[in-house]
Amino acid sequence: MTPRARVAIVLTQPDTVLEDTVRLCELGGMRQALDPGVTTILKDNISWHFPMPAANTTPWQLEGVIQALRGAGYTDVTCVQNQTVVTNPFKGEDLNGYVPIFQHYGIPVLFNFRPSDMSWVNYTPKAKMLALDHIYPEGIQIPDYFIGKNILHLPTVKTHMYTTTTGAMKNAFGGLLSKYRHYTHTWIHETLVDLLAIQKEIHPGLFAVMDGTTAGNGAGPRLMKPVVKNVMLASADQVAIDAVAARLMGFDPLSIKYIRLAHDQGLGCGDPREIEIVGDADVANESWDFKINKNSHTLLAWLSWFGPTKFLQKFLFHTPFVIVPTAIGEFEQDSIYWPLKYQFVAEQWRKETTWGHLFTEYQKQGVLGK
Repeated sequence: MTPRARVAIVLTQPDTVLEDTVRLCELGGMRQALDPGVTTILKDNISWHFPMPAANTTPWQLEGVIQALRGAGYTDVTCVQNQTVVTNPFKGEDLNGYVPIFQHYGIPVLFNFRPSDMSWVNYTPKAKMLALDHIYPEGIQIPDYFIGKNILHLPTVKTHMYTTTTGAMKNAFGGLLSKYRHYTHTWIHETLVDLLAIQKEIHPGLFAVMDGTTAGNGAGPRLMKPVVKNVMLASADQVAIDAVAARLMGFDPLSIKYIRLAHDQGLGCGDPREIEIVGDADVANESWDFKINKNSHTLLAWLSWFGPTKFLQKFLFHTPFVIVPTAIGEFEQDSIYWPLKYQFVAEQWRKETTWGHLFTEYQKQGVLGK
C-alpha cells in the first residue's frame, strides 16, 4: 500500500520559531526525503526585492531550516538565487535579511543566471509534458547545477493572481526556468505540473518548508494584506503541502487547476481527505477566507496572458519590445505601489506585530541562532 501523504503543521511564536522549525522538519520527514550523500540546494522565494511581509522567505524560516539541516547532518548546503524581469535578487537577499545568515552559517550563494555558477543545458523529460515542450519547441533548458542534488523549497503561504495560491510547486518556477519564464504564464498551471515532473526526475530528494507566520491575502504574490497566522508547514509532497495551504486560505484545493492536474497525474496528493496531518493537526481545520482582489497590475496581467489581447504576446514579450511592458511593470510596482502604499503596510506590520518586531531584530542582529 502506498503510504499516505504527510504534511506537518506547527503553531509557533517569535521566541520559539527556530526550534519549532527544527521540530517541523523532523515531523515533516526531512531526513527521509533528502539524500544525505548529495548537495542540498536551498531555494528561497524572493517575489519582491522589497521586504514585503508574506511575499518572501522570512529570515527565521531560512535560519531555522539551516539549523535543521545542520542538526540532521546535512553539511553540504548551498543556496541558488534567480532573477525575474522585475525583481533584483541581490537587492532582495539584502533587504530581506538573508546575507548575514548565509555568512554566519557558511552557505555559498549561487545565481542561476551567472555562467560562472552554472550553465543552462537541454533537458528531455521522461514524463509527458503538458505545456513546456510546446512553449519551448527549440528545447527545454534547465540549470545543470540542479541535476543530481536535493532541493529544499522555502515558499510562504500566500495568494497569487495567476494561480489562486502559490507555494512549493510554484517555487520551482524561478530556479528551473530562465529569466524569460513569463512566456509560460498563459499555461501557468500546466507549467507548474511539468516542472514538478522534471524535479522528480532530476532531484534525489525534495522537501518544502512553508512560512505562514504572516500569510498574504489579496492579489498576490507581492501586493497583499499581511495577516498574522502563526503557522508553518513542511512536507516531502509538494502537491500535498500546497493543498493544505490552499485549504487553510479558504480555497478548495482540487478546484485549483495546478493542484488538480498534479494530483490526477500521481505527482502528489491534492485531496486533503487523503493527507495525514501531523503536529498541531487542529490548525488544518481552519479556513481564513482569503480572496483574490483586483488592481491595475492584475488587469494588465490578465490582458497580457489571458484576455482578448493575448494574441499580442509574441510581439510584446518575445521581441526587443519586451523592454516596454517590463519597464511598465517595474515602474508600477517599485515606483508607485511600494512608495505610495506597501512600504507603509510593511512599516505598520513591523511596528504592530510580534513577527514584525522579530524582522526588525534580524535587521539589527543579522542572525538570532547560536
